[in-house]
Amino acid sequence: MKALLVDNSGDNPVMVIGEHPDPEPADKELLVKIEATALNRADLLQKTGKYPPPVGESPILGLEMAGVVESVGDGVTKFEKGDPVFGLLGGGGYAEYCTIHEDLAMPMPEAFSFEEAAAIPEVFLTAFQAVIWLAELDEGETILIHAGASGVGTAAIQLAELLRNARIAVTAGSDEKLELCRSLGARLLINYKRQNHSDIIEAELGKNSVNVIIDFVGSPYWHDNLKVMAMDSRLVYLAMLGGATVENMSIVPILRKRLTIKGSTLRNRNTAYKARLTKEFYSNTINLFKNVKLSPVIDSVYDWKDVEKAHSRMENNQNAGKIVLNGM
Repeated sequence: MKALLVDNSGDNPVMVIGEHPDPEPADKELLVKIEATALNRADLLQKTGKYPPPVGESPILGLEMAGVVESVGDGVTKFEKGDPVFGLLGGGGYAEYCTIHEDLAMPMPEAFSFEEAAAIPEVFLTAFQAVIWLAELDEGETILIHAGASGVGTAAIQLAELLRNARIAVTAGSDEKLELCRSLGARLLINYKRQNHSDIIEAELGKNSVNVIIDFVGSPYWHDNLKVMAMDSRLVYLAMLGGATVENMSIVPILRKRLTIKGSTLRNRNTAYKARLTKEFYSNTINLFKNVKLSPVIDSVYDWKDVEKAHSRMENNQNAGKIVLNGM
């Protein structure tokens, strides 16, 4: 099959279309003809050798896909040849074909395009895991979502709004991105390039007013995060794009406010965990997707031959929502 492979022959790694052995479905797995995939920052890290795939996963980039079942392995009971599916991958999305365990595949809603379906799995499952499972956001609580216009951020806003009726604050780096967040359900909009989020939150919502924070930035926001957190509030770290080392860190606020601080990844979770997450996410959201109350936010769609342009857009933080590849 054809696949996008990393070429390290030059000064900087680039993606090129090459040949790769066809995947074979094992027991309980589907072989899927991929019609669309979507970009994630993990792809950029793996491309430069900084994020190798988990043991046993495809070395090809791509953590999600939408396509059509080509064949099934032994023991498959949920799908058959010709079924349109989408789902989370440990790797292998930048290719013509992939394999996926049947418990990680989700039936595509009839009205969805492959591009729309491909933009869902990684960001929505990550957001559901963070907001619902890890942070245990409760009805009507206040949540602060950093990088609100990112793929996971846009998913988290929608889930917090529709599943928990939360009061939502977000940070983003432009007025256009903040307007997108507002359209999805955010009510307090903070431009981190011009404003300090703790100052704005204290002025608008009061001191110690945030119950849940979802953070991708890391150390630059540590002190301001703890400043606005309420008693018994929860902070979930999903990335550390701004840095990992906190200067002059004190555990006093953690004890005094009884804070819960968690960090999580999803790619290296085992199949059983991902299957439980996929099942609970799908059962809680599929009708919302069908009724267009929930929807993936697509920034742009590129033919997979133009993957370098797509990667450049993400590297330069130009996207709001998901960047999708098609044309496999």
